[in-house]
Amino acid sequence: MDRDNHLLASSTLCRPAGGRTLKGNHILITVERTLAGVRQRVAIIEDGELVEVHFAVPTRRNLVGNIYWGRVETVLPGMGAAFVNVGERKALFLSEHELNDALLVAKGFEPWKEAVPIQKVLRPGDPLLIQVRREGMGKKNPQGTTKISLPGRYWVFLPTEDRVGISRRVGDPEAARRLRQIAYELKGEREGLIARTAAFRAEREELERDYHHLRSQWEEITRLAEASSPPRLLHQPLDLVRTVIRDRFLENVSSLIVDDEEQQRDIQEFLDQLRLPQLRRRVRLYRGQVPLFVRYDIERRLREALQRKIPLKAGGFLVVDETEALTAVDVNTGSDVRHRTQHSAILNTNLEAAKEIPRILRLRKISGIIIVDLVDMDNEADAQQVISLLEAELRKDRVPADLIGVTKLGLVEITRRREGESLAATIEDVTET
Repeated sequence: MDRDNHLLASSTLCRPAGGRTLKGNHILITVERTLAGVRQRVAIIEDGELVEVHFAVPTRRNLVGNIYWGRVETVLPGMGAAFVNVGERKALFLSEHELNDALLVAKGFEPWKEAVPIQKVLRPGDPLLIQVRREGMGKKNPQGTTKISLPGRYWVFLPTEDRVGISRRVGDPEAARRLRQIAYELKGEREGLIARTAAFRAEREELERDYHHLRSQWEEITRLAEASSPPRLLHQPLDLVRTVIRDRFLENVSSLIVDDEEQQRDIQEFLDQLRLPQLRRRVRLYRGQVPLFVRYDIERRLREALQRKIPLKAGGFLVVDETEALTAVDVNTGSDVRHRTQHSAILNTNLEAAKEIPRILRLRKISGIIIVDLVDMDNEADAQQVISLLEAELRKDRVPADLIGVTKLGLVEITRRREGESLAATIEDVTET
């Protein structure tokens, strides 16, 4: 079995002997160069736990983030939507909720006063600047938006939206106020900025540089559109590894381990472009004979997380069932023998589940509606402790995930925004390629 197949399907995952477990925060990147192109896999470890795995294969194009100069194909008033030809295999589906205010104002409307039907804004044949916001799944078309966003190291630039936002992961109120003030000072009229997590410790000069870089990108995109006939691809986001370096290689990451010398050089060069020389010394080249993801126990942990029955540390377990409508997670005490009383065993199992469930949602890229059936608790204080921990762990997720409430039957309702395919579906697709 070649080493790239280790993570492609549960039938090919092998259990490593003596894999090391990394403590703290780390990024692992494994690369295989084939005749078809370069395959990349990235594992994100937070507090010693595997929380995300990402794949990039040459035969599988990711459209999310692409910006096109498209042409409206059809307008469907009954659906409040349009299809936009961007030159790809499928047209982009555009909901009227994804029309930006600048476009509506240019057409003479006041969107802050009333909803504007899409048929009053767009007609077949109209050129349109549009960005892919979500991949198509199954027979569904990819989804587009005219609310363009350009991510940088410190900001997300919103050229068509007049607003300022702060990453919810910036927990310091004083830092949030500082970033909000800088954003208002930097941004132009009718454009917006969202401060990213990395902005929390950035100097004013770094923040200004990132903003001007993103604004230059936008000016180049609009220049290309003006000089082109639709459909045309105007902008593509960074590849997987560079995106991870920009977004995830923060000051709290102890090391980035990569098993390919050419990829290591590219990472070092990209860090220089980002003006982050202090992170260069944390980039390590792995030269071991054992595959990187086996050496650091990624494969075993991934296989375990993809199972229907997932063990908890004290003997309890989760049962995860994914369906089209929702995902159900059942929490069980199992054979917990560490705690002498049933009360302490139930509380401990639920607390372990409250930490593990958000990690599993992230790792498996589970989205939509999630229903959690905790072990029944008679003590209200215990229940509140578990719910509070679950909410705190959900806030660590980069993808918006919210605890909606607890039903009369005691079921916990969670929603998590869809960001493409689940991990199981991705692995299946990658295996087929």
